[in-house]
Amino acid sequence: MVNGTRLGLGVLLVALLGVPAFLPPFYVYLLALILVTGLLAASLNLVLGFGGLYQFHHAVFYGIGAYTLAIAITKLHWPAWVGLVAGPVAAALAGLLMGLVCVRLERLYFGMLQLSLGSFVWIVALRWYPVTGGDNGLHGIPLPAVLKPLGNAYLFILAAVAASLFVLWAVVRSPFGLTLQAIRDNPQRCQVVGIHVRAHQLAAMVLAAFFAGVAGVLYVVLERSVFPNMLFWVLSLEILVMCLLGGWFTFPGPLLGAALVVALRTFAGRYTEYWTLILGVLLILLIFFLPEGILGTLGAQRAQKTPEPTPRPAPAGDVHG
Repeated sequence: MVNGTRLGLGVLLVALLGVPAFLPPFYVYLLALILVTGLLAASLNLVLGFGGLYQFHHAVFYGIGAYTLAIAITKLHWPAWVGLVAGPVAAALAGLLMGLVCVRLERLYFGMLQLSLGSFVWIVALRWYPVTGGDNGLHGIPLPAVLKPLGNAYLFILAAVAASLFVLWAVVRSPFGLTLQAIRDNPQRCQVVGIHVRAHQLAAMVLAAFFAGVAGVLYVVLERSVFPNMLFWVLSLEILVMCLLGGWFTFPGPLLGAALVVALRTFAGRYTEYWTLILGVLLILLIFFLPEGILGTLGAQRAQKTPEPTPRPAPAGDVHG
């Protein structure tokens, strides 16, 4: 099964590498957007699905990463490659500062405080015209010439997303990730056995913010612009829906959810501006029929159908009485 999964991932990666050569530019752009959005949703799932933290305003780190790159190039005149690194680092620092305040609270209180702090950052971006461009945002951001063709930008995004997802996957399967899941399931018991719960939650927030910042700079590579809506709470809600739709307790679930939401927004948006109504109906159906998301429910059904292993009979020498 593991070899089959690796083979499938290898075939998928080769197919994605060939996209610019075989598909029209529109679909190359669409796939690049799905990759960026999928990474953003996967970064949220590290704290939401695996960490059990109600991070309601995850988009703020996405926007901070994007704005840092844009401001570094257009206002500070830093080299673009430095800005590409500075974006995720700034997002991680923001995650650290917010985390130091928010992890002192639990559940909805944590979520509401994180939402408030994120909304404050959005207001700053919306009103600070000399630096952020206000509600107009920043456009025409100059990036290295090698990233200008859409095909090159797509391949750069694909490489960055693949590397980021591999790191996130390794984090989830590491002792740190397993401890984080144990804290999600029973924080009081973890605290009793000596685990520093807040330190693990803070580290998860910083990691999630870093990779949300990576998604933010990759969006700038694709669009060459930033705008305040990237920091707005509505986008955070959309990312949350992606995780719920695909399966927030699974690693690939948010990627599937991101692909479905971006495709729905793109194709349904051609015919109606009320595409979010369709998304709302889908979410209601999801809550009733697939409460753990598409992949989460399929995984649970598969586990129920898998027969229990037959216990091996004990050796004759071990039978007493």
